[in-house]
Amino acid sequence: MRLALALEYDGSKYCGWQSQSNGRAVQDAVEKALSAMAGHSVRVACAGRTDAGVHAINQVIHFDTETQRPDTAWVRGVNALLPESVAILWVMQVSEEFHARFSATRRRYRYLLLNHPQRPALFSQYVGWFHQTLDINAMRACAKHLVGEHDFSAFRAAECQAKSPIKTLYQLEIRKEGDLVELEFVANGYLHHMVRNIVGSLVYVGKGKYPVNWIESLLVSKDRALCAPTFSATGLYLQEISYDDRWRFPNVGRVSFSMKAT
Repeated sequence: MRLALALEYDGSKYCGWQSQSNGRAVQDAVEKALSAMAGHSVRVACAGRTDAGVHAINQVIHFDTETQRPDTAWVRGVNALLPESVAILWVMQVSEEFHARFSATRRRYRYLLLNHPQRPALFSQYVGWFHQTLDINAMRACAKHLVGEHDFSAFRAAECQAKSPIKTLYQLEIRKEGDLVELEFVANGYLHHMVRNIVGSLVYVGKGKYPVNWIESLLVSKDRALCAPTFSATGLYLQEISYDDRWRFPNVGRVSFSMKAT
């Protein structure tokens, strides 16, 4: 029997999603709780690995078990065994055709950036920060060059294990409300550090270091050395994983950010 689950977690408490020998990864906490509930060792597959400090509002995973429990019992039972920084949102039985990673069609990320002269204290682990005033219109003009199917090698980390650097970015929207800038990404997949490298490069343009067409030249160059440094992980959220409607997954736990485009 295969079960699909959605969960949210505070990435500031962990060294990333993927299991580590020190046991401090989100996957370690989830598998420990699921194993206790199932009565046997559990290994899970996820829709997208997140780095240290990156948060998830709707991560999707699956695992196989022969242990029969009501879906609601899985949710309540596993949540009782998980740390407070991780929570299961829903559980649903699926066919063995389903794979959390390979069945996904799109992945939505949000980056929250505080554009303020002073660094944050209370929300230091939940937003990125940049102190100089940013030209949001210039950043939006750059974003248009990135939408579509491209070779994103210029925004790819050296340790990236993806088979191909070619991805389709369906959407990149930038909104601003007060001092908070929100960048929304929707793509069929991402390279390692791709979102954070794009954010860093957009900030370079926003602060006036480079003109708008610099982003286009980065894409053409395919050279990571020409790109801006990788931006902080603290403002990055895995927002939503999309699947074909035939899976009929619950529409719960999908928190919606609402900001006026200014």
